[in-house]
Amino acid sequence: MDITELTVHELIEKLNNKELTSEQITKSYLDRIDEKEKDVQAFVSITDREEALKKAKSEDEKMKDKRSLLQGIPIGIKDNMCTKGVKTTCASKMLEKFVSPYDATVVEKVNNEGMISLGKLNMDEFAMGGSTEYSYFHKTYNPWDLNRVPGGSSGGSAAAVAANLVPWALGSDTGGSIRQPSSLCGIVGLKPTYGLVSRYGLVAFASSLDQIGPLTKDVTDAALLLNVIAGHDEKDSTSIDNGKKDYTKSLIADVKGMKIGLPKEFLGEGINEEVKKAILEVANKYKELGAEVEECTLDIGKQSLATYYIIACAEASSNLGRFDGIRYGYRSENYDNLKDIYKNSRSEGFGAEVKRRIILGTYVLSSGYYDAYYKKAQKVRTVIREEYKKLFDKYDLILTPTSPTVAFKVGEKSSNPLEMYLADICTVPINIAGLPGMNIPYTINSEGMPIGVQLIGNYFEEEKIFRAAYTLEQNVKFREKYKPEFKK
Repeated sequence: MDITELTVHELIEKLNNKELTSEQITKSYLDRIDEKEKDVQAFVSITDREEALKKAKSEDEKMKDKRSLLQGIPIGIKDNMCTKGVKTTCASKMLEKFVSPYDATVVEKVNNEGMISLGKLNMDEFAMGGSTEYSYFHKTYNPWDLNRVPGGSSGGSAAAVAANLVPWALGSDTGGSIRQPSSLCGIVGLKPTYGLVSRYGLVAFASSLDQIGPLTKDVTDAALLLNVIAGHDEKDSTSIDNGKKDYTKSLIADVKGMKIGLPKEFLGEGINEEVKKAILEVANKYKELGAEVEECTLDIGKQSLATYYIIACAEASSNLGRFDGIRYGYRSENYDNLKDIYKNSRSEGFGAEVKRRIILGTYVLSSGYYDAYYKKAQKVRTVIREEYKKLFDKYDLILTPTSPTVAFKVGEKSSNPLEMYLADICTVPINIAGLPGMNIPYTINSEGMPIGVQLIGNYFEEEKIFRAAYTLEQNVKFREKYKPEFKK
C-alpha cells in the first residue's frame, strides 16, 4: 500500500482502525518529498524532518486518549499565509527573510485540529501570475508533464497535491488561483464565497477579491477541509457569520431536480476544442443523471477581464505600498538618502510582474484617471453581480470550463503578459462577484493532460456545488483512471 496515494478520508479511516499512525503517514510523505520534490519543486520551504516526525509522534500519543477527526493529518500551506516562527515569503525577494510573529486564522485552525504542516508551498510572487513561473525562488513544474506549468498562483499547492507530496493544501484565489491550477493538475480546488473563510494573516494581493480555499484529491476531502477553515472571524472585518455547517452532509450522489445553466459565451472563441467537448459531455452526463441543463447567456467575459485587472492592480498598488524598505521587507544596501531607500528597495525587491501591476494600479488610481478607470470598473462590477443574480433566480448552478486550455509549456506565455492574463477568462468573473466556484477533474486530453470543469454557485450555497461535484466525481472516477506520469 502506497500511503501517499490515499485520500484524507481514507487516511482518517485507517487512523481510526489503528491500521496506520500519524508518524507512519508523515514519514511516507516526507519520503515522497525526498523522492519527487527535485522534479516538481513545489515547496519554498520544507518542515524539518525531525520536527515533523516529533509533532506526528506527539499527536499519536494524544490520540490514545481521544482523537479529533483530522488529528495527525499532514498538510501543505501556500507561502502567503502567515505561520508563526516560520518564513512567509510570498515567493518574493521583498519578504525573503520575513518570519511571521503570528499565525493566520486558517493556520491557527489547522493547528488546533492537530494537523502537521509539511512546509510552505511555492507560488507566483505576491500571488500575481497564472503559472508559478514568477516565483523569486524557482519555477514549479506540473507532475503530469514536467515541461509544463502547474498553473498559478497556487501552483505549488496544486502540484504538491497532484504529485502526492501532501495529502491536501491551502491556497488563495484572487482571480482563479485555486481553480485554474487545480484544473491544470487534475485535482479538486474550491474558491469559497467571499467572506466565508477569514483572510486574517493572508498577505493581501487584492483585498476585495482574495479568498482562501482547499486544494484536495477529491470532493470529500474538500468538504472536510472547508469544515475546518470556514467560519466568522472578528479579526477580519469582511468575514461573515453564516452559521456552522457540515459540508460533508452535502456529499450525495444525486442531482435529480437541480437546474444547471450552461453559458454559451464560455464555449466560444478562445476555448480549446477538447475543453469545449469535455464541458458538453459533462452537461449531457448531468442530464442523464436527472438534472435539467439549459443553455443560457452570460455575456460578461470581456468586461470581466478588464474590470478584474483594473480593480486587482489598483488594490495591489495600495496593499504593496507598505513594502518600502523602512517598515517592512527588503532594504537595499545601495542608498545615499531616504528617497534612494524607497526607490532602490522596491526596484530590487519586487519582480517584473509585480512591478507591472503596481504601475498599472497606480495609474488607474491617479488623479484624472480614477473616474475613467477605477470608478467605472466598480460600476461594471455591480453590473456583473446583477447578471449572475438573474441567472441564479433561474438556476441552482452554472457550468463552465475552468481553464480555456490544458497546462501550457513552461515559458510559452511568460513573455506575453496579455496572453497569460487571458488564461483567467473563465475564473475571474466569480471573484469580481464574490461567488463560490469549484474545479472538478473530468478527463485528459489527447496529450494526456487533465481537463477540469467549473461549477459556480450562488452566495453561501457551497452545499449545492458539493452535491453536484460529488455526483460527477462518483460517476466519472477520474482518480481511478488517471495518474500523473512525471513525463520529462
